[in-house]
Order: sequence, then structure tokens, then C-alpha cells
Amino acid sequence: MHTTDPIADFLTRIRNAVKAKKKFVDIPSSKMKISLAEILKNNKFIRDYNVVEDKKQNILRVHLQYVNGAPSITGMKRISKPGLKNYVGKDELPRVLNGLGMAVLSTPKGLLSDKQAKKEAVGGEVVCHVW
Repeated sequence: MHTTDPIADFLTRIRNAVKAKKKFVDIPSSKMKISLAEILKNNKFIRDYNVVEDKKQNILRVHLQYVNGAPSITGMKRISKPGLKNYVGKDELPRVLNGLGMAVLSTPKGLLSDKQAKKEAVGGEVVCHVW
């Protein structure tokens, strides 16, 4: 299946799995999705992830995290879409829910969370917000 926006598909699959209280969700793998999963893991939004080898396409298995039955991810939103890219400079980095959430940026140094981008003093394309 070919999707126009694979990152939006990634976010939607995780959002739906959290609502259904699944332990994990399988997503077609790509380098960008793996680095996005790494950022979610480092910020404790997901428990873990691993890549399952397949003949046709590798599958990214994301293990969701719940604290006392409540999901760590309460919302995810795609910001920069294929039809409308959203770029920010290093001085205009977005704050999600006054710092309770996080923004993920695609920068020249790779995919970074808003805190990492601030530390490295780089801007870029705002991929999504997670809270």
C-alpha cells in the first residue's frame, strides 16, 4: 500500500493503538520512522521499539508505554504536511503545552526533539507535536 504521507500514517497508527490500549503496533519501517521512534523512546513516550525483518519490507514494532493504565501519549499532531511545509529558525522553536509536550524537528543534524534542537542551536522543519 502506498501512502502519500508516511509520517502521518505512523502517527495515526500509534494514536489508534493507544486508543485501543494495544501493547504494541506494527508499522512499515523507514529510516525516518526509526529515528522518530528513537526520539519518542528517549523522551519516554514509548517503552521500546524494534525492527522485525521481513522478505518484502521490514516492520517497525513500537511497544507502547502505559503508566497506571493511562497511556504516556495523550495526543500527536502532524504539523508540516507534504502540501504545506512548516519551517522554524533556531530562535522560534515551538513549545508544546508549555513544555509538557514536545515538538520533533527535521534539522540538518537529523531528527531532533525541540530541547535537543535548542541545545544544538538549529532550526528546521517541524514534523509533529507529541504530548
